[in-house]
Amino acid sequence: MSLKEGDIAPNFTLQDENENTFSLSDYKGKKIVLYFYPKDNTSGCTKEACAFKDNQRNFADKNAVIIGISKDSSKSHANFKEKYGLPFILGADTECKVCEEYGAWVEKSMYGRKYMGIDRSTFLIDESGKILKIWRKVKVAGHIEAVLAEI
Repeated sequence: MSLKEGDIAPNFTLQDENENTFSLSDYKGKKIVLYFYPKDNTSGCTKEACAFKDNQRNFADKNAVIIGISKDSSKSHANFKEKYGLPFILGADTECKVCEEYGAWVEKSMYGRKYMGIDRSTFLIDESGKILKIWRKVKVAGHIEAVLAEI
């Protein structure tokens, strides 16, 4: 099943960077910027995370929380978060179940080799849990501004 704008965002429970459990439903009543990214400490993912960090106040002013998800471990997330001073939750989807549910676990190709990986994707979810906007195959440049413009 492919999610589309207007659908209710599937709830999930994951561990964060501190191995604490959190659920999407914990944030009902706030807008949620849920973003999926391929890997901690890679150039594009670091640029994206730092762009969200640099705009944290703008998101907070609009009653929005940011949640990043990748298949990296909580320990990897803790290192990534500390290294760059990231002020938001990073969820460890080590089995890629949430990535699959949101359609972010896709077949990719590099140098003719096919493999499964995370498609950089962002979901804007409203206070009641409805998906307002979906961005797939995100390019980092200008993305955060596009998300802020939608809130």
